[in-house]
Amino acid sequence: MHECPVEIVLVEDNDYDRDLALHVLRRMDLTAGLKVLRDGVEAIEWFGCGEGSSTKDRPAHPRLVLLDLKLPRMDGLEVLARIKGCPATASIPVVAFTSSRHSSDIQAAYTLGVNSYVVKPVEFEEYSEALKATVLYWLNHNLDTVSVGVSE
Repeated sequence: MHECPVEIVLVEDNDYDRDLALHVLRRMDLTAGLKVLRDGVEAIEWFGCGEGSSTKDRPAHPRLVLLDLKLPRMDGLEVLARIKGCPATASIPVVAFTSSRHSSDIQAAYTLGVNSYVVKPVEFEEYSEALKATVLYWLNHNLDTVSVGVSE
């Protein structure tokens, strides 16, 4: 059986927010290329950016990472630092898709190399539109190493 390459990685621990994102992505017909990770440690292990990780089993680059910042076991800022600090994953676009409006989180995320910072709206329709616009921009308009065929 042929496995679809991962295009989007969603790192989200909250069941409600994860289900909401899955609902929106399903309506956009984007779940075939979706990988869902539930905490920071799981994300680091999947990306192969942990201590002593090997690059030989690293998955192909996704075209977008949607990263919540408030995660158990390892917070999103640490995940971001590891992804952007690892040469093999540094070019992967990471969007902080989070409920945090704290200026310290926003500043830290940009300092660590986040590509975009989006605050999750509370209302369903606004949330849906924000997620949809974010995903469509990164998959349809952003040029990255995958879409232009550049190997690292």
